[in-house]
Amino acid sequence: MELFRHPHNPVLLPNPTSTWETYNVFNPAVVYHQGEFHMLYRAQGLDWVSRIGYAHSKDGLHFERDPQPVFAPQDEYDARGIEDPRISEIDGVFYMTYTAYGSTPLPGFPATHLGGSVTPMFAKSTNLRDWERIGPLVTGEDNKDHVLFPEKIDGKFVALHRRPPQVWLARSDDLLTWSEEDMAPIFGPRPESLWDSKRVGGGGPPIKTKYGWLVLYHAYDQAHVYRLGACLLDLHDPTKIINRPQSYIFEPKEIWEIRGDVPFVVFSGANVVVDGEVFVYYGAGDHVVGLATARLDDLVEHALND
Repeated sequence: MELFRHPHNPVLLPNPTSTWETYNVFNPAVVYHQGEFHMLYRAQGLDWVSRIGYAHSKDGLHFERDPQPVFAPQDEYDARGIEDPRISEIDGVFYMTYTAYGSTPLPGFPATHLGGSVTPMFAKSTNLRDWERIGPLVTGEDNKDHVLFPEKIDGKFVALHRRPPQVWLARSDDLLTWSEEDMAPIFGPRPESLWDSKRVGGGGPPIKTKYGWLVLYHAYDQAHVYRLGACLLDLHDPTKIINRPQSYIFEPKEIWEIRGDVPFVVFSGANVVVDGEVFVYYGAGDHVVGLATARLDDLVEHALND
């Protein structure tokens, strides 16, 4: 199966009159709350520093934006930008995971991050506009693409994160302390595959179904083409894979996905379920926001049987 592109695409474009979202708006987090879609999106402006903007919509297609970012760099962890948010609502609180692009070099990674660092961070909010920083999952390593499960499992917060090139699972009592003893790799690239042979990373918050946790993830191959796939994890022990289909569900096809700030990219951090329909919001070409949809039942069928 493949996701269906909405004909209204792209659903969010850069604003050439703005100083902070002039060039790119992409890789959003989206939640559906009190009858509205709430989008927290990554934006790059004249200084090329990533900030997080807020927009809301009744229909999931036409978004009204706040004039100023709601989350911006403030310390050495994120001096060079705040990137790629995901949002999970747990017990009435919204938790945002985001990548902080810092000014301190990572040991062994100066070429990858241009002298900076990447740190997987957490923040929380009750209104989706005012955010309180919590802290990092880990520090001092190349780690990102983290996302929280939308409920605690056995009383613990559970997150997917990426230690290249694999997706790992981590557990914490309070989002402040993450023990190595509570971390384990789940899945990685498949050398035999054409589409996820180089690197994999988490997507939006896992979707709970009666068959298991449905996880949509991104991957790229040797040619650096990004695609989206799905897998199913055990409800009680999400380190266990129930099934991981061989085929992908989405790939770059439109000109604005193939030719952007970074070419051949579809990257999603949001898969919102509304009335049995999954709204997959994605960054296209690291430049604009697109929307693709599928019935939840069809995605589960694919994850179980492909």
